[in-house]
Amino acid sequence: MLDKLDLSTKAQELRELLGGDANSPVDIFSLVNQIDGLTLVFYPLGENISGMCVRDNEIRLIAINSTMSYGRQRFSLAHELYHLYYDDESGFNVCSTKLNPKSENEKCADQFASFFLAPYKSLRTAIKKFAEKSPLSIQHVIALEQYFGMSHLAMFWRLVSEGYLSSEKLDDYSYGVISAARSLGYDDKLYKPTPVNYQRRTYGYYLKQVEELRKKALVSSGKIDELLLDAFRDDIAFGLDEENHGGEVID
Repeated sequence: MLDKLDLSTKAQELRELLGGDANSPVDIFSLVNQIDGLTLVFYPLGENISGMCVRDNEIRLIAINSTMSYGRQRFSLAHELYHLYYDDESGFNVCSTKLNPKSENEKCADQFASFFLAPYKSLRTAIKKFAEKSPLSIQHVIALEQYFGMSHLAMFWRLVSEGYLSSEKLDDYSYGVISAARSLGYDDKLYKPTPVNYQRRTYGYYLKQVEELRKKALVSSGKIDELLLDAFRDDIAFGLDEENHGGEVID
């Protein structure tokens, strides 16, 4: 059975364990990179898969569908953290893009993700700040999702579950979101997928292991390049600077 209090507590505890605080908006990608032994992969997984989690005695891996919006990728990563830390059902989970799953386990993962990105107390405080005493409008929803870095649908359904919105408003609140966000002065990054050139990337433990092999000269340089290319990191293998061809500028 879905126990919201327990899931909220778990989300708060994990935020703090990973180095965040209990209530502030969180850079989930940065936090996840601190997890020992975890490899994080971004890859186009198709229209039906949002992400997956693999964990056993030797492997800890999370894959995220990089063709989804940035906000949805953040939500999916938080969802996979539930499977990584709290799911006792399986060591291999493939998760659907649907935000209304039938599986009780997937419902728990979605609720956990929502609490991880927008803690209960912090959301209530933000609603008071952005909406004051007015009924929540689409502009209020956009302000909240921008603040917490959640996808539009994830925030909408969270507000429905908390009693702030009716599910009947879905169509009304799903039209013209990006243009409305722009007109309100927000960046539209939250609603866009990863740029194509960066949709295949590996981070974390795998790369650290490859670097250890290189440092200890345990394999040839050609093998190192092969391992990096297998991880879609031609930028490291070939020393590419994709963002700044004029050299680094560190302020």
